[in-house]
Amino acid sequence: MNTRCQWPGVNDLMIEYHDREWGVPVHDDRKLFEFLVLDAFQAGLSWSTILNKRENFRQALDNFQPEVIVNYDEAKIAELLADAGIIRNKLKVRTTISNAEHFLKTQNEFGSFDQYIWQFTGGKPVVNRLQTMAEIPVSTAQSDAMSKDLKNRGFKFVGTTICYAFMQAAGMVNDHTVDCFRHSEVQKHY
Repeated sequence: MNTRCQWPGVNDLMIEYHDREWGVPVHDDRKLFEFLVLDAFQAGLSWSTILNKRENFRQALDNFQPEVIVNYDEAKIAELLADAGIIRNKLKVRTTISNAEHFLKTQNEFGSFDQYIWQFTGGKPVVNRLQTMAEIPVSTAQSDAMSKDLKNRGFKFVGTTICYAFMQAAGMVNDHTVDCFRHSEVQKHY
């Protein structure tokens, strides 16, 4: 049996996420937007709560297509706030719509959101060599810079801690502990 990071525990969904996605570099704009949205919804909640509702979010939010979400009206907002399958937080729902608008503007300015967001790590993943979970940071200079720039562009729910979680999800950092089998595996994607 492979040694893995401790944080997924025995939760099958968390283990699958850890083993297949976490730390793998993402360069697809739609997927980057998905992580941006999910990390915003996670604020104040656990990642397992979000993962358990991820498929519901995909259905409710048109598979995280920012060009569709940007056009959501009050009827769609009311529908989302009535959907027990997602997190029914009015501020987070409205933020998703406004973030879609800022996402599309940034995408247009840089040619892709991928080109924009990866500049914060110099276009390549930061490979950390952490021994324990306690060493995993909640923010870094890169997430501070990302947060500041996103806020200046009008994005909401993009504090440095949320940005760092986004960086982990999008594979901009490899925070698998060195004894985890995924630490070296995700580097094959570089």
